Amino acid sequence: MAPTSPLPQLVDGRLVHGAGPRHDVEDPATGEVIACAPSAPAALVDEAVRAAERAFPSWADTPPAEREGVLRDLADALGEHVGELAGLESADAGKPLAAAREEIELSLGTLRFFAGAARVLDGKAATEYVRGRTSMIRRDPIGVCGQIAPWNYPFMTAVWKIGPALATGNTVVLKPSELTPLTTVRTAEIAGDILPAGVLNVLTGGGLPTGDALVRHPRVRLVSLTGDTSTGRVIARNAAESLKRVHLELGGKAPVVVFGDADLEAVTDALRRAAFANSGQDCTAATRVLVEESVYEDLMAALLPKAASVRVGDPRDPATEMGPVISRAQRERVIGFVDRAAAEGASVVIGGEALDRPGYFVAPTVVTDIEPGYEIPVENMAGVDAGITSLLALSTGEKIANPRHERRDRRRLAKAQRNLARKQKGSANRAKARLKIARVHARITDRRRDHLHKLTTRLVRE
Repeated sequence: MAPTSPLPQLVDGRLVHGAGPRHDVEDPATGEVIACAPSAPAALVDEAVRAAERAFPSWADTPPAEREGVLRDLADALGEHVGELAGLESADAGKPLAAAREEIELSLGTLRFFAGAARVLDGKAATEYVRGRTSMIRRDPIGVCGQIAPWNYPFMTAVWKIGPALATGNTVVLKPSELTPLTTVRTAEIAGDILPAGVLNVLTGGGLPTGDALVRHPRVRLVSLTGDTSTGRVIARNAAESLKRVHLELGGKAPVVVFGDADLEAVTDALRRAAFANSGQDCTAATRVLVEESVYEDLMAALLPKAASVRVGDPRDPATEMGPVISRAQRERVIGFVDRAAAEGASVVIGGEALDRPGYFVAPTVVTDIEPGYEIPVENMAGVDAGITSLLALSTGEKIANPRHERRDRRRLAKAQRNLARKQKGSANRAKARLKIARVHARITDRRRDHLHKLTTRLVRE
């Protein structure tokens, strides 16, 4: 039976119940509704922002040592509920329970780090501008921070956002993803007894109306989003109306580059973890592997049985290594990417299908025979990827990542060779033409020598 009591929201130190229309929160391992959460209307967003604004002067003036103590108290209080928080994170995000517990514990360490870091902020002083005067740079909190967390690491990213903001004297209105609000709401319930009223406010809801009202609110001084690139563009555009500061952590397409002298056993062991942990729903997941041709077949032979051995199942089962993807819609997006890759000519060598069981499970998938122009090695799947690794030759990856430089260098080399053919043997001009060819060859060699860094940077940006 679906729950009838909506999750609370934290506004000005009070837990607010039932404000706004409700939406269901599902367990992606079963598809069952496990909670219902209100979508905070614009009026409640305004109330939360104004509460944060009222709390800001006092919190900003609180000495860093005292802010550190409060945040350490919060970390300690959350630490008493690690098992409960891990269960909630596993339930609405589909994470294996052991992985959820590890993330909670790591995040509490991060919160303690930020608490202490507030006491060691540096400032600068210099006299270079005017004789006899000292110019100083001091760090001041900016005010109310509107923060929007994603669904793939709900608790961890919530801590990454509120930790530094609160430690440095800012106040916060935090909105978790509407798909995974459970640990954030529970954090709000615990924090309400520790933090001064209004310092931390937590609202539930989707992008409309809740997120949009938060981003556009004129009293919010900074907006922070972790999410997909398309959402980031919208937020940057909307935040520009009131010249807010913007912090965006958007989707990526992480490459792994394998050269011929690599230890393939170590590489494939690492790929098994990096590609399929958290069901691959991670902007740093190993979603495309660029392999030097000389070891391509050997790496594929070593990787496929390891990928096929990943244990997919109930997140509450200790043997499970990979749970479901976050939602029915995400499962359909993932399968759509695989189907389109196959239609383009790629080979789906393992996986590529939804599992026949309740919930939103996709089999671990490896795709090969990728060519430039294919969608799957460059497009991000709704902000993060999802248990799909594309395997392509390094030369193909270079063309995907840097086709303009490749074509330009080849044109220059061909032009230099034509010039050489026109020069008389033994002439000074012929010697100059040979020097030109040598320089072009050197440019190509230098480009390839440091291409690992350039390739990785470009692929991640795409």
